[in-house]
Amino acid sequence: MADRAPALDLRSGPERVFAHLLVNNLLVSVVNYTVWFAVTFWVFLETGSVFATGMIAGIFLVATAGTGIWFGSLVDHHRKHAVLHASAGASTVLYALALAVYQLTPEESFRTAASLPLWCFVVLLMLGVIAGNPRTIALPTLVTLLVPADRRDRANGLVGSATGLSMLVTSVISGLLIAFGGMTAVLALALTVLVLSVVHLTRVQVPEDAATPLAEAGDGPAAGSGVDLRGTLRLVRGVPGLLPLILFSCFNNFLGGAFMALMDPYGLSLMSVQAWGLLWGGLSALLIIGGLLVARIGLGSRPIRVLLLVNVAMWTGTMLFPLASSVLTLTVAMAVFMTVVPFAEAAEQTVLQRVVPYERQGRVFGFAQSVEQAASPLTAFLMAPLTEFLVIPFMTDGAGARAIGGWFGTGPDRGIALVFVVTGLIGVLAVLAAFASPAYRRLSAAYAAARDEDPAGADEPAGVVDPALTAVPAPVAAARGGGEPPV
Repeated sequence: MADRAPALDLRSGPERVFAHLLVNNLLVSVVNYTVWFAVTFWVFLETGSVFATGMIAGIFLVATAGTGIWFGSLVDHHRKHAVLHASAGASTVLYALALAVYQLTPEESFRTAASLPLWCFVVLLMLGVIAGNPRTIALPTLVTLLVPADRRDRANGLVGSATGLSMLVTSVISGLLIAFGGMTAVLALALTVLVLSVVHLTRVQVPEDAATPLAEAGDGPAAGSGVDLRGTLRLVRGVPGLLPLILFSCFNNFLGGAFMALMDPYGLSLMSVQAWGLLWGGLSALLIIGGLLVARIGLGSRPIRVLLLVNVAMWTGTMLFPLASSVLTLTVAMAVFMTVVPFAEAAEQTVLQRVVPYERQGRVFGFAQSVEQAASPLTAFLMAPLTEFLVIPFMTDGAGARAIGGWFGTGPDRGIALVFVVTGLIGVLAVLAAFASPAYRRLSAAYAAARDEDPAGADEPAGVVDPALTAVPAPVAAARGGGEPPV
């Protein structure tokens, strides 16, 4: 994975601007996700309803999947700086409205899950959180704009570290705010940080940041309105192997939904809730370390291969750790998983930044977000009842317990463990199939051609886009003609 490219220089030039935007994005992400976590905790404490907390998660996941393509179109067709401003402004207005509802509504109205004021309050807050999503789409396009091509993998590593840091901080401060100040403290903090972020953005000048002219982009007269799904699909299908890459990530998330539904019950069967919470806090820190490793050593010249190798490691660990009912094996496997996840995320972003023209990246990142986010909740909703009503009885006193219970173990926790083993095995087989697929070779060829023929070059401003790339990129066209790189 080592790369000879120079390290990022965050002290001057466009890369310094990127550093400012990354910090701004980190602070806004922390407060948005703090609001999400805090309202989930608060609703459960007020109502005691698991259904209500599940609905909050459902609102977030469905809204994220449903708005990704539209947000991507907004990012492509407006200045990125303006998108960051508008996103923070929309969240500020929605949180302010929610705070007004909270202050004007009697407390007893929030103590039942069927309360209309409760759900007005929750929906306003979740809309505020969702309004922050254009920032997550704009940020990787800003990496393309501000960071030279040979250092984008390292910049993506810093983005991964920021994500890990936001998770770690959010998990700590959301509970503390609810415990000591309630939702008033949460919203006061969110509004303060959002206002400061807007003030900070006014002092940051983004070079070469311009809206993409729709006619030049070749997207048709209506490309700027609506969701533009047809145009987005045309963009994705225009890069050989890109749609299979997105579908591969979607399938990974589909399998990962099993962990969304079952990891907490499995972990709590092995340790106390306090120990489980502390363990996840420590594991979240490894996301930061993994991102810093990417920023330090890069991804090398073949990030697609890195992406698949990382997935082999993750799914192999997933398949092996449940074979023994052990806190140690669980911790080691999850530590490996959290450390290498930033490599996978940075690899996917680096590939997209290279093979997709800059003026179209918002829609592609938005499409990827929509497709990939839609998969996890589907599996989570399927796996929970399947495990509870079929697999757990199968491994408690059913045929599975009689066949392998002597060495694998029996009981509810071993039923969940069996689901993890099978999921990991399917994941490994899927990655091996991807390695052998023509799509992998086509995308590798497109990436190699784009790297060799990138008109911006490694030493010129990253935001300079050749007008010829507003149609099908020349490197991509060359890749269609053959010339696959060594695999």
